Amino acid sequence: MSVPIVQGWCPGAHRPMMSGDGLVVRVRPRLARMRTAQALGLCTLAERFGNGTIDLTNRANLQLRGVSEGNHQPLLAELAALDFLDAEPGIEVRRNILFSPLYREGELTARLGCELTARLGELPALPAKFGFAIDTGAGRLLTADSADIRLERGTDSLILRADGMATGREVTEGEAIDRLIQLARWFADRFTPDTRRMARLVQAEPLPADWQGAEPGPVDEPLGPGDTPLGPLYGAAFGQLPARALATLLRDSGAIGLRVTPWRLILLEGAQAIPAPEFVSQTGDPLLTTDACPGAPYCPQAQAETRDLARALAGRVSGSLHVSGCAKGCARMGPADITLIGREGRFDLVRRGRAGDEPCQRGLTPETLKTMDLT
Repeated sequence: MSVPIVQGWCPGAHRPMMSGDGLVVRVRPRLARMRTAQALGLCTLAERFGNGTIDLTNRANLQLRGVSEGNHQPLLAELAALDFLDAEPGIEVRRNILFSPLYREGELTARLGCELTARLGELPALPAKFGFAIDTGAGRLLTADSADIRLERGTDSLILRADGMATGREVTEGEAIDRLIQLARWFADRFTPDTRRMARLVQAEPLPADWQGAEPGPVDEPLGPGDTPLGPLYGAAFGQLPARALATLLRDSGAIGLRVTPWRLILLEGAQAIPAPEFVSQTGDPLLTTDACPGAPYCPQAQAETRDLARALAGRVSGSLHVSGCAKGCARMGPADITLIGREGRFDLVRRGRAGDEPCQRGLTPETLKTMDLT
């Protein structure tokens, strides 16, 4: 069995990644939102240049898959026309920012996001997966999501917190981005190949006391499909958005914009909630707690088909389910109640663990898995 290759970087628009069905081209919507016209344009590009789907990642980015190498430059021109690209290609890889999605235009989250986006060029050289979170709503929503430096509501004020630390530093809005850049420079001066994320570095090297002490505010209840004050939320099984169905939903619902989240949920701003059978509309639907990578034949490292099996098993697992095409476990870094790892067309089974953990059973066929007890 071949060892899966860890790339160590994420695909972008200018630097796509080759997969089994063509290039994966990542799009990072500014402030995690786009106008309806932009979203409709992206749906058209997914059908014209890709495989007809748009992937929603756990970093709230969008990906077009199945793009041919010859179509990459024409696609970039179309993305630029839709205002998805930065004038300087190097800025794109730094625009790795998560946003708590229920902000209104002009509120603190939007103001901080605009300033950080405008000042990305001041950041030092950072590892490719280094990211930021702006989680300044009434309750924190992004605590379980991947970010290295976090701007959050504290118990009494705005705080800046290094990931991996229980407390942060009180900051004013006016100094927040200055301090964020300062903390990024502290990290950039110290990280090593083994400490390329903030949480690992602060375990290896003490964070100065002046970056600690301010308590973060309360954590809010996770969002799920349903209504919000800004519009309805819809879920996407495995983070997969069928482009044609999404375009229909945007038009028929009267949406004025689309927001993306790291939880396989999309928010349709100003829209009317309407039936959308291609999307998840019920809270508690097991497809929203089931993780599955694209699998074979779409990923060259995958050793088994994943998503058809994941759909068949989703309702039969009482907890979380992760179906991975190989031992990398790209779709879910953390443990799941049931993890299945593809190996030469069959699956190894890990209970309450990760894709790289030691299996308790090996060589299970999809047919066997559909009949065995996975509770």
